[in-house]
Amino acid sequence: MPESTISAPETMPEPLTEAHITQFREEGYTILENVIPEEHLAGLRDECQRFIDLMDAHMDAQGVEAIGIIHKNKRYFLPNTTYRSLPISRFVFSDLMASITRALVGDMVYLFNDQYVVKCAEVGMHFGWHQDSGYIGHDHPPYLSCWCALDDVTEENGTVYILPKSRTPQQGLVAHAQEAGSNDLIGYTGDDPGIPVIVPAGSIALFSSLTFHRSGTNTTDQMRRIFLAQYSPQPVLRADGIHLWNEAQPFLRDGVAGAQLLNPARLPLTEDRLPGYVTGRSSEKWIAQSAENAEGRNPKS
Repeated sequence: MPESTISAPETMPEPLTEAHITQFREEGYTILENVIPEEHLAGLRDECQRFIDLMDAHMDAQGVEAIGIIHKNKRYFLPNTTYRSLPISRFVFSDLMASITRALVGDMVYLFNDQYVVKCAEVGMHFGWHQDSGYIGHDHPPYLSCWCALDDVTEENGTVYILPKSRTPQQGLVAHAQEAGSNDLIGYTGDDPGIPVIVPAGSIALFSSLTFHRSGTNTTDQMRRIFLAQYSPQPVLRADGIHLWNEAQPFLRDGVAGAQLLNPARLPLTEDRLPGYVTGRSSEKWIAQSAENAEGRNPKS
């Protein structure tokens, strides 16, 4: 008989307690400390630098210092990396992420988006109050943002600040306006500073796409690196109701993760297939997609 492709039952403790789940439902966020295994953390860090180098080379070739919200040597948003990296795909579809998404999204889960968010040393820019859903701009099922700290995060290096649902003046999707200079979309202009997420590397801040958040500048001498994975309960569509906004890769079905649910043309990646995803035309396509995201035509955080 062919070998089963269904994931084995979880052997690790469930990362989310009932208190975590209740906080997420009531306040729109919760935080898990020290949950990313070291092998995943190391792989995510290594791949981050590789994608920064690809973007820098493209900007140098174009003779520009900024593409939308990407600012060279200051702030990077590097999206859609899962299908171009074996270490990233292993993390995004890991047992850890299956457990988290099963608890907070449900028994049917799609990978909607992924990206690195990097603030460079001493000059990393701030990022204004926004909802991730604000970058979509029309009604859609809220999705889960998993803000994964690849470095220790503090107020000094530009961590994220979260505005709990109980302190948000307007619930649901709020209209956003573009900020001059940064090109950020802003949806909250009140004086509540929010709650800073101060956690060690390997921790994950989990929040709804309707939860307001911002981040400060990086005043330290080290980069602040975040990997963001976003999961939805159903495909997120464009305003026409027909076309996908970004990805819609099935991850869980009836609460079970299985390789048979993944597009065989894309996953699982293997070492011998990986170079085709990160060189030549594939790199050019990734650069083009990154530029679209940076110009605000695709979601980001």
